[in-house]
Amino acid sequence: MIHHISIAAENPQHVAEVLAELWQGQVAPFPPHPGSYMVLALDEHGTMIEVYPAGTEMHPGIKEANFIQAAHSSGYSATHAAISIPASQVEIERVAVREGWCVRRCNRDDFFEVIEFWIENRVLIELLTPAIAPKYLSFMQPQNLKRVFEEMALAH
Repeated sequence: MIHHISIAAENPQHVAEVLAELWQGQVAPFPPHPGSYMVLALDEHGTMIEVYPAGTEMHPGIKEANFIQAAHSSGYSATHAAISIPASQVEIERVAVREGWCVRRCNRDDFFEVIEFWIENRVLIELLTPAIAPKYLSFMQPQNLKRVFEEMALAH
């Protein structure tokens, strides 16, 4: 189980507030790195997203990770996450339109659907609403994944 992830944003506080709105969670400052925020789902799993200022890098330190603020960053990243949230597709789209962020419902090879929510039009979070999460969760069950992988192996 993944309990938390981190992303970078041009406006970390605003991004954290938007995510908390969709998640029906809470925002708090992230003390180890000033200017960063935590979005807390306040669930039994301790689920959280840390939102750092764009250009933040983590480097291995002697005792623990050190935060470094890089001078140059494209802002794009291959890092993304699929997250179940209580908001509906209509609510997600309303927030995306308000923010001017790209949003679209996507079918992942007929296995499941996600709503691509592009934070600041640079960082991808795949949102699973209560209406589409069950198909994702069903697909990700070990017996279903095993069958799909076997079919893929036969096709190659």
